[in-house]
Amino acid sequence: MADFTTAARPYAKAAFEMARDNNSYDAWSGSLSFLGAAVQSPELSSALEAPGLTSASRAEIIERVGGPELSDHVKNFVRLLAENNRLALLPDIASIYEVLKAEAEGEIEAEVTSAFELEDSQRQRIADALAKRLNVKVNIVSRVDKELLGGAIIKAGDLVIDGSVKGRINKMSQSLAG
Repeated sequence: MADFTTAARPYAKAAFEMARDNNSYDAWSGSLSFLGAAVQSPELSSALEAPGLTSASRAEIIERVGGPELSDHVKNFVRLLAENNRLALLPDIASIYEVLKAEAEGEIEAEVTSAFELEDSQRQRIADALAKRLNVKVNIVSRVDKELLGGAIIKAGDLVIDGSVKGRINKMSQSLAG
């Protein structure tokens, strides 16, 4: 997965720059999201892997799936991905694009993993604290991981705050062993 993310990042940045230059963030967002989901379908995935298909044929298949809603810029982007054998990166490209778009719009998504389901008031306090620290609007996405025992792990962009009981126990054991 990390290899896909690394390979997808330059394409996502290129798509983002094209969207920014044409003031079409939402159109690109919709197209990339749709195409990313489409290439993950077993039927389309196997069709794209058929032996003997040229990159132009693969791009044409994707363009047909996208339909007339795809802009010329998105079609050119799909052709570039097909030529470089990178169509499978579309889900990762879409995901990275959304992060870039949110940052440009002054918001980020923070993932909060906690041992128990967060209450709305807790979610709001975390969002407010992160917004104050990072100077952006923060949208909280929460997950539950019972293995944390207590506390939470917060990931917002490059920032990671591990306030979990499991994390504290691991740090304590490392300092005792080291």
